[in-house]
Amino acid sequence: MGRRVIRKATPLAVLIAVLFTAMVVTPASTAAVTVKAQQVRLTIESITPDVPRKPTDEIKVAGKLTNTGTTPLGNVLMRLRAPRQQFTSRAAMEEYLAGGLVSDYAFNSSTRPLPALAPGASTEFELTTTPVALSLSRFGVYPLGVEVLNLGVPVANVRTFLTYAPPDAKPPKNKIAFALPIIDQPRRGPDALFIDDKLRTSLLGDGRLADLLRIAKSQPKNVTWFIEPALLDDVAAMSSAEYRVHPKSGDEVIRRPADASAAQWLEHLRTALANQEVVATPYADPDVAALAHQGLDEETAKAVEIGGRKAKELLRRDVPTTTAWPAAGKIDDDALDLLTVGGVTTVLLNADNLSTNATTNVAGNSLTTVTPDAATTIDSVSGPVKALVADPGLSRTLELQKGVPGSSTLQKQRFVAETAMIAGEPGATVPRSLVVAPARRWNPNPTHVTNLLKTAASLPWLTSVPLGSIKPSKASAAHAGLVYTDADRKAELSKKYLESVKRLAAKASLTSSITSERLASVFDTAVLRLTSSAWRTKPGTGGAEVKQVDKVVDESIGKVAITGSASRTRLLAGEEGQIPVSVKNTRSEAVSLLVQVTSDSSDLLEIVSDGKPQRLDIGPEQIRTIQVRMRVKRSGDSLVTIQLRTLDDRRYQKPAKLTIKATGYTGIALVIVGGALSVMLAAVVMRLLRRRSQRRVPKTAKPRENEHV
Repeated sequence: MGRRVIRKATPLAVLIAVLFTAMVVTPASTAAVTVKAQQVRLTIESITPDVPRKPTDEIKVAGKLTNTGTTPLGNVLMRLRAPRQQFTSRAAMEEYLAGGLVSDYAFNSSTRPLPALAPGASTEFELTTTPVALSLSRFGVYPLGVEVLNLGVPVANVRTFLTYAPPDAKPPKNKIAFALPIIDQPRRGPDALFIDDKLRTSLLGDGRLADLLRIAKSQPKNVTWFIEPALLDDVAAMSSAEYRVHPKSGDEVIRRPADASAAQWLEHLRTALANQEVVATPYADPDVAALAHQGLDEETAKAVEIGGRKAKELLRRDVPTTTAWPAAGKIDDDALDLLTVGGVTTVLLNADNLSTNATTNVAGNSLTTVTPDAATTIDSVSGPVKALVADPGLSRTLELQKGVPGSSTLQKQRFVAETAMIAGEPGATVPRSLVVAPARRWNPNPTHVTNLLKTAASLPWLTSVPLGSIKPSKASAAHAGLVYTDADRKAELSKKYLESVKRLAAKASLTSSITSERLASVFDTAVLRLTSSAWRTKPGTGGAEVKQVDKVVDESIGKVAITGSASRTRLLAGEEGQIPVSVKNTRSEAVSLLVQVTSDSSDLLEIVSDGKPQRLDIGPEQIRTIQVRMRVKRSGDSLVTIQLRTLDDRRYQKPAKLTIKATGYTGIALVIVGGALSVMLAAVVMRLLRRRSQRRVPKTAKPRENEHV
């Protein structure tokens, strides 16, 4: 790795360099330098052209100087600090931006005195030069700085790069692909209840998702978009009907009408992406590595399948799911296997997740590392998988701090310089592939990203291509396998959290397993949202959602239940009889399940069916009853357990208990009792007849005392 750009130095040049590095330095990833002690803020706002091509091309460096102090600032001089030799490695460029000593760093004659600045005042400046004035003759990357002197003392500077590409330069033309994510956190819980109102805010004005839409609408060429389908699902839920939002405090749920802005965002995104390459992530962007480590294997394949289906439905086009971009760009072999079983054939990874045996070449008196090709092949349980590795340095140039002036210019200069350095690396004669991918939940500046993409398309040493066209080649570096550290493991969703999700997933699956047509569970997407990698940094929100989903699942399971009191007592007369068991279905679809009745006191009561479950098919909003035959062994009270089970023999709900009061009367006993009752009835009838006859006889024999002759 190169340590310095130029090794020859006069004593004067060394002294100048020491003074230069003693000042506060702004790396190219930062927009401005503020030297509070000197009351100065220096901002570079533009450098044109991006790449001078001819010796006489005028190079203009424009910016602004601000007095941030409370006293006037006078005798200010601006000047360019220009190069004499080019960088030989990307490592040397990084060292330079970090403030490393650069010897023989010459001054260009382009200087400009500035007027005195009152406190808070600013002045614009423009410094010019040409490649011939800088003695540039070869293709390459050179250091370039702007310096501010007050009373002859350096008070601020900004370091950046200058890339020169003369007409006779013929560097290898590398392929470059941009992967841009539209990924958010889950915003919706069960029953369309939104966690908060932040999704709506993000879709409007300068919101993050609104900015992503602006980039998509600019129609950048050969960009691959990674779309998270749960985000589209949430936006669609906001736009199609009234939706509810969980309040910040209290129990009163906020009700909102269908959101026209959400519908508009989704429609504009659909139109913008119609002719661009789009990949669907697994639904809700699950933490695949954590799922693999905690035994939720089937959730990954389910997320891939549902993600593709939802993306197709909401974008109204076919959207492939064969490329995966895992959380933090990192996976291990277990997670890779889960993805490939789900149909994934390509993974997009961070550079530190894949150990490559990088090539080194001799440049001058030092070794330089050649940037490896982005594409390689790794092994999985399903066979070879294409791995695409994002370049960390190039990927950082896509992002900058919002509201910090000058950052976009310096990041673009760095992108141009980094890609030119890769093309011109000593010994790199074979074209390679490069992948640029920002953080997955990035907050982009749409103007900066759009300009950077246009710049990339214009550079003569780059060819912009879709991500899917990049394949392993002869330039691909050998690798030592996936690198997944203890820190990566600790960053995953916790074991305790996923154990609660696992229990909930098993319970939620019951709601679909009893439907007559084995319909997909309405809770599949709710459970997948709980597995989202977004909860890595928000465990409290994830935990609260688990409780909310669990509550709704219990309510759904309770819609199919045994009717009557669990403590009801039933009378069983005789040595054998039937007891009715009724099950009510208040769901809107038919269900099929098993009813299993077992005796808790087998010495007193026997279930004739030997405890074998009986199938029960129940239509929507109906009650069905089965008769359970029992046989009494001895008189007394017995407990009976009634358990509903799914057709695949899983327990459904908690069991119900019935008390059976067995009289133990036999058939002969019943005959005797019946005969006794008949005799008693005959005796009663005879007695009534005698009484009636006795009343009639006295009346007939009465003397006629009142008769006259």
